[in-house]
Amino acid sequence: MGVGMQKGLFITFEGADGCGKTTQIELLNKYLLNKGYETLLTREPGAKGLGVKLREILLNYDGEVSPNCESFLFLADRAQHVDCIIKPALKEGKIILCDRHTDSTVAYQGYGRGLDLDKIHLLNNYATSGLKPDLTIVFDVDVETSMQRVGKEKDRMESAGVEFFNKVRNGYLEISKQEPNRVKVINSSDTIENIHKQVVELVEKL
Repeated sequence: MGVGMQKGLFITFEGADGCGKTTQIELLNKYLLNKGYETLLTREPGAKGLGVKLREILLNYDGEVSPNCESFLFLADRAQHVDCIIKPALKEGKIILCDRHTDSTVAYQGYGRGLDLDKIHLLNNYATSGLKPDLTIVFDVDVETSMQRVGKEKDRMESAGVEFFNKVRNGYLEISKQEPNRVKVINSSDTIENIHKQVVELVEKL
């Protein structure tokens, strides 16, 4: 992106459920606000507006959902989010902190559910009009820890089981190998304070 085109920054946070990313986003948001930056805290699926309704279907619908349908719902949510929320905020010069984005679809639907990765990349590109995050932080967590942290009350995506989550975890590690400049991995079994320090270091570099 040329400097003139984009004043803000777009940072996404990824990882399997229970990896601690939501805590880290909130800590980073406070840190940036204290430094005088304008931020936008948002998430996928379920950014405010239409996204809230799409999230409800994706996480709580109790009938059968085909893997293709699931992907298209996530992509529909993403297209709405990028066009109506992310792009305007970037123009305003805000730092956008987004809980999950395109890499979730690659890790969960691609590596996890076994859908065609080339197609997913193509569709992600279409949904975002080619917009890429400036930085993506993946919080890596082993499956046992992830399952413990999620606890008994699981939504539809969280109920998918150990084998599925191993595939998702490996998917994220694979993404970070393919795009090492954009995607940084942090071991999320460290303390909250240490993880926060690592997050701040990565963001300060931007």
